[in-house]
Amino acid sequence: MFRIKELNDNELVQRFIEGDQNSLEILIHRHKNRVYSYILLIVKNQELAEDIFQETFIKVIRSLKRGKYVENGKFVSWVLRISHNLIIDHFRKEKLQGTVSNDSLEIDVFNSNKFSEDTIEDQMVNSQILSEVKELIKELPEDQQQVIYMRHYMDMSFKEIADQTGVSINTALGRMRYALINLRKLIKQKKLILTRI
Repeated sequence: MFRIKELNDNELVQRFIEGDQNSLEILIHRHKNRVYSYILLIVKNQELAEDIFQETFIKVIRSLKRGKYVENGKFVSWVLRISHNLIIDHFRKEKLQGTVSNDSLEIDVFNSNKFSEDTIEDQMVNSQILSEVKELIKELPEDQQQVIYMRHYMDMSFKEIADQTGVSINTALGRMRYALINLRKLIKQKKLILTRI
């Protein structure tokens, strides 16, 4: 007898796209712990993690229905990328509105001393140039985008980034180095001036 739970992720995705709602329920159930744990690890707030988790799967459903999922790797990696982007959006919105509360965080996400140094890395968090930098970051390879977001928007250490992305610390550091080199090239090509006034 055919057992739907034995299908792999991409087969379940295909069945959902063809109209089988049960397939999506199985996918969510299969990956909920990993996705929720990832979100909670970063936001460190259970209520917020639950909200972002729900938003993630709403976006997953919409993207699948619009045919925006391309089978080029693991389904769960794609879902984690969506949750990662929603976390970034949340932190960015709160920062721009000036409503960030660090009470529930073990670390102070936005008031780190390193942000006061006048380097290209630190200029990225300057609200004055945030939108231009955000557009530049989108032009980088995905692994470089990820390390910049985790380091500068989430204030994660390179050890945390390495653990979270499943690479060595040296690889995480290398990705940051190449990201910064590429950003400098883009800034030069576009003749942008990204400095504090």
